[in-house]
Amino acid sequence: MKQKRILLVRPDRIGDVVLSTPIPRELKKKFPNCFIAVLLHSYTKDIYLNNPHVDKIILIDKSNNLFDKSFREKVREIKSCHFTHSLTLLPTERINYLLFFAGIPYRVGVGHKLYQYLTLTHFVSRKKYIPLRHEADYCMDSARKIGVETDDISTEIHLTKVEINNALELREKLLNGKKYLIGVHVTSGNSAPNWGPRKYAELISELKKNEDYEVIVTDNKIPDEIKTIPEIQSPNIDIRLRESFVTFKALDVLISASTGPMHLAAALNVKTVSLFCPLTACSPKLWGPMGNESRILLPKPDYCSLRCPGDPKICNFEGEDGITIDDVLESVNNFIY
Repeated sequence: MKQKRILLVRPDRIGDVVLSTPIPRELKKKFPNCFIAVLLHSYTKDIYLNNPHVDKIILIDKSNNLFDKSFREKVREIKSCHFTHSLTLLPTERINYLLFFAGIPYRVGVGHKLYQYLTLTHFVSRKKYIPLRHEADYCMDSARKIGVETDDISTEIHLTKVEINNALELREKLLNGKKYLIGVHVTSGNSAPNWGPRKYAELISELKKNEDYEVIVTDNKIPDEIKTIPEIQSPNIDIRLRESFVTFKALDVLISASTGPMHLAAALNVKTVSLFCPLTACSPKLWGPMGNESRILLPKPDYCSLRCPGDPKICNFEGEDGITIDDVLESVNNFIY
């Protein structure tokens, strides 16, 4: 039987790429001898480094132009791998034509775009998210299209032995003699509803009152309101994405909104406490952490009807019927004790 050579395409943000990681594993289970490559942006390639199910990482350039010099060069690069299948989880016109001109015989994309019809691309549909499923499950539909049968959508990031040892050493260093290391990720890149920095500063102050907890901030850029907290450790400032995985692995719990670092922690099997919005586009049913122990916090039932501004990007869960500091503290304490 001819070897299947499969290209998985996910040129997207950190959380989206993490949610694609079940696919290579499940493809290898179904087709043990297959060759798998992933096509990604350079800033997310670290997610797939050291992954035993991925044979090659190909980087997509940032150009949006069709048929320019970089397009032709990328076509040649992809064509040289002799792929038999491609699974595109985020279709764009440029990528669609890249795969078409690279001569990949069986191409799967999401949705019903005109350029997909013109290139005879096979498709999977999300059917307007009815019934609502997890994003990782929708992604797996592309693999199901070529014969994969699985419900295992747990995410994964594979650290090296050196990185695992580094995480253990970093944990001891950051703990300062305390028992538990609590990470707080303040920002969300405007991708989901979130508290403001001042609310997180209040949370950190409350957490620090517990003599068992050492609290660190895991953002790579720290808001001014957080910088003023005395003796707060911020080990991820200005480091590479891959290096930040060591920090997340060192944690007992990560507190955050629905954002990429939450998915990184989940893929590293670190416990998470996450602030979520119940609106369909932001729902934990669609975007919740996968593969770890997690606590999902939502506003009280009446919040969305009475106080929600209608725009998830400006919602901050404020008020007694939103998500409170006490809600987060209770979830963390239940995890630890």
